[in-house]
Amino acid sequence: MIRVAAVGDIHLGPGSAGLLRPAFDTLGSCADLLLLAGDLTRHGTPEEARVVAGEVSGLPVPVVAVLGNHDYQSDQEKAVTRELTAGGVHVLEGDGVLLDIGGTRVGVAGTKGFGGGFAGRSASEFGEPEMKAFIRYTRSCAAGLGRALRELRDQGAVLRIALTHYAPVPDTLAGEPPEIHPFLGSYLLAEAIDGEGADLAVHGHAHLGTEHGMTAGGVRVRNVAMPVIDQAFAVYHLSPGLPPDEGGTAGPAPPPLHHHPGGTP
Repeated sequence: MIRVAAVGDIHLGPGSAGLLRPAFDTLGSCADLLLLAGDLTRHGTPEEARVVAGEVSGLPVPVVAVLGNHDYQSDQEKAVTRELTAGGVHVLEGDGVLLDIGGTRVGVAGTKGFGGGFAGRSASEFGEPEMKAFIRYTRSCAAGLGRALRELRDQGAVLRIALTHYAPVPDTLAGEPPEIHPFLGSYLLAEAIDGEGADLAVHGHAHLGTEHGMTAGGVRVRNVAMPVIDQAFAVYHLSPGLPPDEGGTAGPAPPPLHHHPGGTP
């Protein structure tokens, strides 16, 4: 059994250094890896990313992350990635990482993802160049996720996890205004997950959403945005050939960091 800790939308900055470290220091006793589902910073600056790196550097478990829209805000996403990588974080975008956890080969495929909406109410690659570019970018993110899942399977991963920031299904958006659902995720991510297979899909972004969902193909989806799980991280138990067991939430609940009462997170 593999214990997967996950959280997204922690939105750290210089004033929050040390806030999550006490909870993360408990991971060695309750988890085998930590997934960070994007929006790790507030405005996507290297200084903020350095704080995030400090929170997770030297932990007793591997740390795998994708970036979120906030991490792109200052157009310094490459510098943000460098800071996180220097702290020992595997930062994914259209690729994957294969981990040996107690003799079990666990693969994590990641992409930030993007918007576009869901079946029956989605944008299409038609019309103005701006709309075409929007959907092409979403398709590119989904294609990268699918490719990474496939490569991990070919590399012998026994368990595979899809890690995104944007939501692959509308289930986990319940609670968010329906008007902004197209900006919170895309069905193309779920198509990639179902097409290549995964044991669990983890995302953030939807602060007012719901934790539990499922793709049309039966893959469990979990929204781990911190305002949703209301803890420092949630833990899910994975075993080859079996559906995820809910481990509940774990770790002390930190004070609110950066909630968005409305609009796009």
